Amino acid sequence: MKTRKIILFDGICNLCNQSVQFVIEHDNKNQFQFASLQSDFGQNFLKENNLDAAQFDSIVFIEDDKFYTKSSAALKIAKYLDGITSWLTIFMIVPKPLRDVVYSFIAKNRYRWFGKQESCWLPTPELKAKFLD
Repeated sequence: MKTRKIILFDGICNLCNQSVQFVIEHDNKNQFQFASLQSDFGQNFLKENNLDAAQFDSIVFIEDDKFYTKSSAALKIAKYLDGITSWLTIFMIVPKPLRDVVYSFIAKNRYRWFGKQESCWLPTPELKAKFLD
């Protein structure tokens, strides 16, 4: 049985969109599906899991019935990617609170450093099947 792997991301964040495109390029096993946090799927997930949709600034990785946020989400995703990226999982030995401080600092400054779009990035027709509404 194929494990369900979904990545929720900030659809207007340039860094987040570039990260999604990186994952797509390095997902040779075609394991991931995606949805923006702004989508109906993303908003429903946040509400169902008591996560503040207005203040939420983290990527979310859903694997079957579990979900991960912040640095844990990024490192869990890296584990499934092809190439040297999978080696990033070595940072799981760093305590989560310390990893999340770094993650939160980048998340807090992501719009200033990388910019943002007026609306969510739209996938090409070829990639549309990977995205949930």
